[in-house]
Amino acid sequence: MLLILWDGHQELVPAAPQHNPSNLLSSPSLAPMLDWSPGAIVMERPNVKWSDVAGLEGAKEALKEAVILPIKFPHLFTGKRTPWRGILLFGPPGTGKSYLAKAVATEANNSTFFSVSSSDLVSKWLGESEKLVKNLFQLARENKPSIIFIDEIDSLCGSRSENESEAARRIKTEFLVQMQGATNIPWVLDSAIRRRFEKRIYIPLPEDHARAAMFKLHLGSTPNLLTEADYRELGKKTDGYSGADISIIVRDALMQPVRKVQSATHFKKVKGPSLSNPETMVDLFTPCSPGDPKAEEMTWMDVPGDKLLEPKVSMADMLRSLASTKPTVNEQDLEKLKKFTEDFGQEG
Repeated sequence: MLLILWDGHQELVPAAPQHNPSNLLSSPSLAPMLDWSPGAIVMERPNVKWSDVAGLEGAKEALKEAVILPIKFPHLFTGKRTPWRGILLFGPPGTGKSYLAKAVATEANNSTFFSVSSSDLVSKWLGESEKLVKNLFQLARENKPSIIFIDEIDSLCGSRSENESEAARRIKTEFLVQMQGATNIPWVLDSAIRRRFEKRIYIPLPEDHARAAMFKLHLGSTPNLLTEADYRELGKKTDGYSGADISIIVRDALMQPVRKVQSATHFKKVKGPSLSNPETMVDLFTPCSPGDPKAEEMTWMDVPGDKLLEPKVSMADMLRSLASTKPTVNEQDLEKLKKFTEDFGQEG
C-alpha cells in the first residue's frame, strides 16, 4: 500500500532545483524522524519509465493527467479547470501500484521518492506520531517535486471504531490534508480518507498480452532460447497471476541453469566469450549428458571459476518454474475489489 504526495499541496509551480538525496539527511524536518527510527526513510531518484510498466494504460493516462500535465503545462490548469487533488490506486497485491508510483516520480522531473513504512510513523509517546507525519510531509515540500511511498497505509487510515485511540484519530487528521495513494484493501479505508481521493482507479491483474510482456521484461538481457510464441504461450498459461507472481516465476527460471550446473556429472568443452574479455573466444565448460560424444566426467567443483558457460534459459525452464509457483491472489479478494470498483471506483 502506498501514499503519494505530489509537490506538497499540488501547487502548480515550476520544479525546484534538483537535490542530492544524500543531502536530504541534513534537513531539520528529517531530524526528529531519524531520532525516533534511524534508517526509517529511504530516499532515491527512481529510474522507472512508463515503458517499464506493462499494461495498465488507463492508470498511466490518469496519472499523467493528474500529475505530469499540471507540472509541464501549468497554464492549462487555471480557473475552473483544476488537476485532480487525489488519486487512489487499488487492486490485488503485486499488480504494479508501487512501480507506477516510481514511474510517476521518474517522469515528473525526476522527483525525489520517499519510502517509509507505516510502522515507522507510529510512536508510543503521546503526540509523537502526528508530529512524525507532519515532518514527513514538510520534508517532501522542502524537496519538491516529491512522492511519498508509505507501506501498509490502510493500517494507519482504517475505518473509525469505538475502540480507536486518540492517537489513531490524530494520525488520520494529519493525512486528511491532501494525498494520492494506493492500497490492496480499499474497503477498510476510513470514509473521510476515501472521499479525499477524487479519482479512484482499479489496478487489475494483468491481461495475457501484458503478462507476456512481463516475462520478456523480467528476463531482460539474460541469454535465453525463448521465442515470441513462447512468450505468448506463457501469457496465456498465467491467467490469474499478478506481476509479482510472474517476477517470482522468472527468478526461479533464472536459477534453473544454475541447478543444472550443480547437478551435472558431465561437462563438455565449447567455444565461448571470455569473462574477462567478451570479444575473445576461449574454451569453456558447459553441462552435458553422459552420452554426449564430448562429455567429460566431472562436477562443477572441477571447473575453473572463469571457465564455466551456463546453459541458456529455455521454455522448459519457464514451464518447470510455472508448475511450482501458484498465484497469490484469491478469488474472494478479487470479488471484494470488484464490488468496491462498482461502488466507488473506475476501471484502470
